[in-house]
Amino acid sequence: MHTTLNEIRKHGPCYSGWTKLLKHLGKTQADDEPLSFLTILESNGLDDTLWCLRAAPKEWEPNIRMYAVWCAKQVEHLMTDERSKNALRVAQNHALGLATDQELAAAGDAARDAARDAARDAAWDAAWDAAGAAARDAAWAAGSAWDAWDSAGDAARDAARAAGAAARDAAWAAWTAWDAAWDAAGAAARDAARAAAWDAARDARAAARAAQQAMFIQMCNGTAPWQVQEPMKEGA
Repeated sequence: MHTTLNEIRKHGPCYSGWTKLLKHLGKTQADDEPLSFLTILESNGLDDTLWCLRAAPKEWEPNIRMYAVWCAKQVEHLMTDERSKNALRVAQNHALGLATDQELAAAGDAARDAARDAARDAAWDAAWDAAGAAARDAAWAAGSAWDAWDSAGDAARDAARAAGAAARDAAWAAWTAWDAAWDAAGAAARDAARAAAWDAARDARAAARAAQQAMFIQMCNGTAPWQVQEPMKEGA
């Protein structure tokens, strides 16, 4: 799969990426000499190369669409809404000429609705959990106070008040010490969890990018699986 520097320049590449590519090619200006996308990948990396796909020959559009579908399918296991999964099937069929533009647009709209629904549900669940926790705490405190009051007589209440004052002072001191210890432990735990999460995310991203680059190379070489693959069937 090839393009040219002149085709890339038509789309307004960023200065840093453009100069990096020219330097790699040993050129100072654009020309119409065929330029392999694998050469762009070698020079500028995957992100710039994917951006340059807008300058790819029109006949490569189906394969580029199939590549995009393949990338999305790598996280299909995280999709819980059938509308999102259906969008992948329709997009693949559209790339193969088996679905209309209208069907693709409808599937895309449905997938966006699914994304909005998921975001709304997640926000509602978080708010409900927070409200529920507060309500449970309030109910427990109210219930404990009522039980203590109901079971105590006048004399017991007087004694309870005195004991309560002392208990509050002791509880406050204990809480202050506990709060300080919790903050210290929490800070250490947060730092450790943040470092672990960052390492895991970095490793996962690196693995995903490596897989995307390997499949891109296969596409450019004409050996990607979808280049001989039947369209996805309903429920596949």
